[in-house]
Amino acid sequence: MVKATRITNDIRRLRFAAGELTQADLAARVGVTRQTIIAIEQGRYSPSLEVAFQIAGVFDVPLDDVFQYPASTGETP
Repeated sequence: MVKATRITNDIRRLRFAAGELTQADLAARVGVTRQTIIAIEQGRYSPSLEVAFQIAGVFDVPLDDVFQYPASTGETP
């Protein structure tokens, strides 16, 4: 069983705000597969830093407008 990442994202909201950009269109712009975008959106996969910056670049927003990491609760990730 794959453990979900603690990183959350607003990719779905940003895709719809960008004129309903499809997962396939976003994947093509970033250079990954549609399945990778799906996994990232669903929180099943954390993108590399490079891919995260590329996604933010597609939407022309700062990285922290796309991805969020919850404040530490003292536990080890």
